[in-house]
Amino acid sequence: MLRFDESLLDDPQALLRVDERLRDLASAGARVRILGSAARPARASGLDIDRPRGVLALGTEARLVRAVLEPVCPVPFVAWQIDGLPGWVGPLDLVVVLASEGSGPDLMSAVGEAVRRGASVLVAGSPDSPIVEQAASRSTMVLPTDHGDPLAAVVVTLEVLHELGLGPRVDHERVAACADRVAEECSPHRNLAQNPAKELALALGDAQPLVWGGTVLAARAARRIAEALRVASGRPALSADARALMPVLEACTPPDPFRDPFEGGEGEAPCVLVVVDDGSRDDRVRRERGELVAAAQQQGVRICEVVAAADECSGELDRYVELVQRGRFAATYLQLGLGEQA
Repeated sequence: MLRFDESLLDDPQALLRVDERLRDLASAGARVRILGSAARPARASGLDIDRPRGVLALGTEARLVRAVLEPVCPVPFVAWQIDGLPGWVGPLDLVVVLASEGSGPDLMSAVGEAVRRGASVLVAGSPDSPIVEQAASRSTMVLPTDHGDPLAAVVVTLEVLHELGLGPRVDHERVAACADRVAEECSPHRNLAQNPAKELALALGDAQPLVWGGTVLAARAARRIAEALRVASGRPALSADARALMPVLEACTPPDPFRDPFEGGEGEAPCVLVVVDDGSRDDRVRRERGELVAAAQQQGVRICEVVAAADECSGELDRYVELVQRGRFAATYLQLGLGEQA
C-alpha cells in the first residue's frame, strides 16, 4: 500500500503536480456562469410548449435531473438509460437531452426518434455538435455548452425546467457562488490546518472510505465522491445506503495503534465512515445517521463529515454542488499525498 505523505499537501512544488486538476475544480463556478449567460437568448425565446404530459431525460447526469425534479415535478418524469425511446413518447411530451460531453450513436438515435415523433426537445450541447443538428426542429430549444462540464449543463437545464413550471427554482449565479466558496476554502494556498479538503484527504490517506448520504441528493453526492476517491487512490471506496453499509461497518477491524504502516497488505486498511451531510432534518435521515455513527464508534471506526453550509447555499442543487466539489478537492489532495500524478 502506498504511504500517504501529508507534507506534500503544503509543498508548493508538489502541488504543481495536481495544479491542472485544482484549477479545473476552482473554475467550476465560472463555467456555470458562462453557460448561464450563454443560455439567456434561448431562454428569452422560450420553448413553445404548455405543460407537457410527461418528461423524459436522456444523457449524462439524467438521474441527477430526476433527483432534483421528481419530488416536485407536476407530471411524470423518467430518466431513461435504455436504448431507444419508450413507446409513449409523442407530441405532448418533453425530451431533455444532456449532451455536454458529446453523444454516442444510441443517444443520437433516441434524439432523432424524439424529433420524428413530434416531441418537444430541450438539448444542452455544443451548437456545432451532431446531436444538436439531429435535434433541430421548431419544437427544440438548444442550451449552448462550449465545454464538457456536465454539472454546469445540468444547472442551466434545471433553470429552464423551473421556468416551464416543472421543477424547483434554480439560480445559476447562486450555484456558481457556492462552487466559488468551496474553491476558496479548499484552495491549495490554505494550509492543512485551515483546509477541510486537505484534512479529509489526510484522514483517508491509509483508509477504506465508506461514504453515506441520507437524502436522495446527498446519496448521489456520496456516490460521486466515492467515485472520485477510487480514481484518485486506486483503492476501494464504497458508497451505499445505511442498510447496506451497516454490516460492512460491523465487520470493520478495529484500528491497531501498534500497526506498522510500512507493513501489511491492501486488506489491512482501516475503515473510515464519511458522512455526506446536506443539512437535512428528516427523521429517517437523522435516525439512519445515528445508527451508522453508533456502529462506527462501537468498532472504533473514524468518522469524517463533508458538510454543506446551510446559510448561503440554501437550495438543494446548491448544496449538492458544494458537497461534490468538496469531495473532489479532497480526492485530488489524496492523490497528491499518495504520490500520484494528476
